[in-house]
Amino acid sequence: MNIEELNSFVDKEFPQVRGEFTIEDLGEMRIRTRMAVTERHLRPGGTVSGPSIFALADVSVYLVVLAMLGPKGLAVTTSSSMDFMRKPAAGQDLIAECRLLKLGRVLAVGEVLVFSGNDDRPVARASMTYSIPPKT
Repeated sequence: MNIEELNSFVDKEFPQVRGEFTIEDLGEMRIRTRMAVTERHLRPGGTVSGPSIFALADVSVYLVVLAMLGPKGLAVTTSSSMDFMRKPAAGQDLIAECRLLKLGRVLAVGEVLVFSGNDDRPVARASMTYSIPPKT
């Protein structure tokens, strides 16, 4: 799937997140996704909440799996690990750089680095495994 096809799939199947994530780049086994940080993503203290950062990482892996396999809406996260390394900069978008490390018949393993604005130091690192539905 290309960026346009991914956007159409998300708009149709997940309208609750329409406009939440922007696909900036897509290539073989990799994707760069952006989340515009708004007040709803903040927690007390003015930093981006962990669940918001997790959502960006999770969606990024999901999207790159879809891009490689086609529209398999039932692919699901089966395992995840996330390290929060530093506080994101106030008022900056979050950018996820994601690559698939393995794309097998039943599992896909992805790695994500999340950055804040133009800072080249990651604010979080995630490892996620997705279960791929069987071919029907």
